Amino acid sequence: MLNTIDKIDERVDETAATAATNFAEDEACSPVLVVDNKVQSGEKYTSFAKKGFRYGCYLFIKRAFDIVSSGLAMIVLSPVIIVALLAKWLEDRGNPIYTSERVGKNNKDGSRGKNIKFHKIRSMCLNAEEMKQKLIDEGLNEADGPAFKMKNDPRITKVGKVLRKLSIDELPQLWDIFVGKLSVVGPRSPLPSEVDEYTPYQMHRLDVKGGLLCLWQIQHDRNALSFDEWVELDIEYIRKQSLWLDFKIICKGAFMVLFDRSGE
Repeated sequence: MLNTIDKIDERVDETAATAATNFAEDEACSPVLVVDNKVQSGEKYTSFAKKGFRYGCYLFIKRAFDIVSSGLAMIVLSPVIIVALLAKWLEDRGNPIYTSERVGKNNKDGSRGKNIKFHKIRSMCLNAEEMKQKLIDEGLNEADGPAFKMKNDPRITKVGKVLRKLSIDELPQLWDIFVGKLSVVGPRSPLPSEVDEYTPYQMHRLDVKGGLLCLWQIQHDRNALSFDEWVELDIEYIRKQSLWLDFKIICKGAFMVLFDRSGE
């Protein structure tokens, strides 16, 4: 089993290396025709996603897998979800479900897509959003670009740390996958405030439906990656989408949850 994971790991790392190699060239000659998240008048937007009949078949199979896998996972993991929700509610008596607005897939003309509702088991304190702005103002954001990251985020509660360590906080997204808002594999859906700061090139990471797992999430010590590297990995996935690549990402993602804590 470990040998199989190692082989998958090597192939995923090769994809990540290709993404890093292509960064300078893509940034310089990208066919992006989007300015301030809007397509320039009279210009044709060119998506990085594949096209054609074979890609349509891939999307059909991918959606079928999303429905079946998320449905079965919700049934099997329902006791875990219920216990986690109860534990979080007992901790602070607040709503254990965290609902966030995220930006969905770009429209066909390249304009910004509609916002979607994104669900997680709440791992932070009740006033997390107010604290986030205060932490930003104090210069404590450890991430570059529009994203916000802190290794020891004071907003995460004791129960929340356990939920995050075991990735249980992500389980409500199975419902989002089941109803078609997300996919099992795809770039993580960003906050509207983050997309407001995207460059035209970075907008291309929204050329496909967002997902639970992608190349960035399965990198060793992923929180050490810069935002530009994160974007490049997402765009590399978009350009190379296939059932085999999705399978490798799912296998590596399962391995990371069970054995690799470098991304905590």
